[in-house]
Amino acid sequence: MDETSELGTARCPGPTVQDYLDRDSRPVPAALRHDNNDYLGSEDIDTTRFTSREWAEREMRQVWRRVWQFACLESEIPGVGDHEIYEIGDDSLIIVRTAPDEIRAYVNACLHRGRKLRTGGGNVGEFRCPFHGFAWNLDGTMQTPPCAWDFPHVTPEKYALPEARVATWRGFVFINMDPYAESFESYRGTFDDYYIWPLQDRYKSLHIAKVLPCNWKITQDAFIESFHVIATHPQMLPWLADANSQYDVMADQPHWNRMINIQGAPSPHVADSVTEQDVLETFYDSRAFYASAQGRDLVMPEGELPEVPAGGTARQVLAERMREQLAATSAQDYSDTADTELLDAINYLLFPNFNPWGGAKSNIIYRFRPNGLDPDSCIAEIIFMSAPKQSGEMPPPAAIRWVPEDMLFADIPELGVLGPVFDQDCENLPYVQQGLKTMRKPGITLANYQESRIRHFNQTLDRWMNR
Repeated sequence: MDETSELGTARCPGPTVQDYLDRDSRPVPAALRHDNNDYLGSEDIDTTRFTSREWAEREMRQVWRRVWQFACLESEIPGVGDHEIYEIGDDSLIIVRTAPDEIRAYVNACLHRGRKLRTGGGNVGEFRCPFHGFAWNLDGTMQTPPCAWDFPHVTPEKYALPEARVATWRGFVFINMDPYAESFESYRGTFDDYYIWPLQDRYKSLHIAKVLPCNWKITQDAFIESFHVIATHPQMLPWLADANSQYDVMADQPHWNRMINIQGAPSPHVADSVTEQDVLETFYDSRAFYASAQGRDLVMPEGELPEVPAGGTARQVLAERMREQLAATSAQDYSDTADTELLDAINYLLFPNFNPWGGAKSNIIYRFRPNGLDPDSCIAEIIFMSAPKQSGEMPPPAAIRWVPEDMLFADIPELGVLGPVFDQDCENLPYVQQGLKTMRKPGITLANYQESRIRHFNQTLDRWMNR
């Protein structure tokens, strides 16, 4: 290994993300001009974090009960008494609107004999245990217990429901079970400077969840790098510049990182063998194939495929077509929106597991979390945040839809091309979980640049685990 690679400065030959942004047809937001990748070392990452029950239990104590994490959307609890249940590991919390401008989070357990107070969301005026009828007001104070004469040792003022801390951010509700945790504003660091899109102006149009047979960190790691595209998604190579992706990791910002994937340009693995017209046609062909497989008509483009003009690029044509479509279907004006915001996959991670995509067209949220304390199982969620079709009209948020184990993401038409792609990713994950258990090498080896987000995430995880 030469010295350049040793220091973590090697990059794929060919155009960088910033080179592509230089050629955008519209001014690019300054937040996307940020390009920073601190070298974080090249040591292996131990495998026990993915396979050990002991690690999962300690992770619950050291991480999940101490970090800020996405619980629900404000729009899911619009009225007083509206609530959602958020579960992580073996913890369950009631996220409830207690006043028009107040949201609180209570531990979801009766303080009498421990039964869960609520098993699902809804609207209530109080939290009453179905077992013996002990009840709490929306502000968490206890009501007079049944047969109070038999509980002289129970005083309502001392039996308020335990609470978690709550913060809101652009329409999302975050909780932290540590009463001494730093503020959510401090926790985010500079994240807000670089995630610039107003999610609060969008609505939840789709929410898909599925249990996967692997550790939640294996799933998350798979979606924060593009190195796997060459083997897992070869159909994308003509129009996705995978190895040219930009990875932003900052040693002084442990709680967030970012990846920018250029779309509408070829992978450097095939760039010498495809033309700009090939890029354009394969981009549409992949979408047409999946639309046909799902029994849907391809919405875009209408009519025959356009030609890439002499001296032009597929990327420019695709961006203009996207503006035309959005002008016809959305209440928002995208005429000045940069090409990158319309085309590229801009993925962020806010530790530990809030994965919002940036961009102006639509915003996807990934959330991967443990399934109880089972190190071999996790919950994978895909959330679509969409712009309303009519200005001022915000549709109600979509309810979560659980996908059975034997159902593919490709069988969900609303996911579009993302469904089959997600299936390709998920096909690897159980075999990673199994392979880590049989591998004699004690750690996984990561690329210095293309897998730097994985290293950044795991180093932050280690900080929390070792506190």
